[in-house]
Amino acid sequence: MQYRKLGKTELQVSEIGFGAWGIGGEMWKGSNDDESIQALHAAIDEGVTFIDTALAYGDGHSEQLIGKVLKDRNEKIAVATKIPPKNWKWPAQGDIPVAEVFPHDYIIEATEKSLRNLGVERIDVQQFHVWHDNFMEQNGWQDAAAKLKEEHKIRFFGVSVNDHEPQNAIKVVEQGVADTVQVIYNIFDQSPENDIFPACMKHNTGMIVRVPFDEGGLTGKITPETTFPERDWRNRYFRGERKQQVWDRIQKLEKLLGDEAQTLPELALRFCLSHPAVSTVIPGMRTVKNVRANCAVSDGRLLSDELRNELKKHRWQRNFYE
Repeated sequence: MQYRKLGKTELQVSEIGFGAWGIGGEMWKGSNDDESIQALHAAIDEGVTFIDTALAYGDGHSEQLIGKVLKDRNEKIAVATKIPPKNWKWPAQGDIPVAEVFPHDYIIEATEKSLRNLGVERIDVQQFHVWHDNFMEQNGWQDAAAKLKEEHKIRFFGVSVNDHEPQNAIKVVEQGVADTVQVIYNIFDQSPENDIFPACMKHNTGMIVRVPFDEGGLTGKITPETTFPERDWRNRYFRGERKQQVWDRIQKLEKLLGDEAQTLPELALRFCLSHPAVSTVIPGMRTVKNVRANCAVSDGRLLSDELRNELKKHRWQRNFYE
């Protein structure tokens, strides 16, 4: 496992982090707590030192599972979690005041819940689960973040940017308020390269990349015939002709496999890690098998400029979350 500095924080984090949405259950049907705990232990055994979760993942269940594992391990593991919007609206809307989304006392209360769930005295990175740069000029939330730092309940503060809207965090980066930013970045959605990556590199802001596999689309396992369990949220994400659309594009990507990347998941992860702005990539992992495969990609090898230029041709502007 290779390690990178998380921006201007003092944290050295594994290039491959553990994305813990899936282990929260609820929206991801078929998750198993025992299997999830095994996967977390396997990740730490493989050198993972960064876990990303959220209070909203299974109403704290993901955090609680992580807390059980942390209790059994002596390794230094950095945990990032997120505060859900109080109005429970994803994504954040620019015309709704921050007082309805992240009021001061609610930020403190949510953080206290996460501390209890995780069984820790301090959260390494606390994040807002949605963000809009219009919040920058409004009062209350910055005081709450500062208070949590002063009381040693959080070490660093960041924002998780709205789906496919990386440009919506430019202000929070340029004004130095966020220690970290989390965005969607993958072979299909390369938009962070336009503005937010250069801004984060200029201001030394930690960059956490989520959805490297496009919710499974970039693994090559989503075919036109794929079915998901009842009430699994991917039924909505891949509804209608979307599976066919993904499959058609995957056939073209497979022609790029070879010495630099032998599988689509490996290509997807190496693509993310090959950009210098990226601090860590957090694929969702629920099984030991996937943990080991993903962690094996962190071997120091980056994609060649030639292959990266070829992958630029596979940009795909769309929003399956809508």
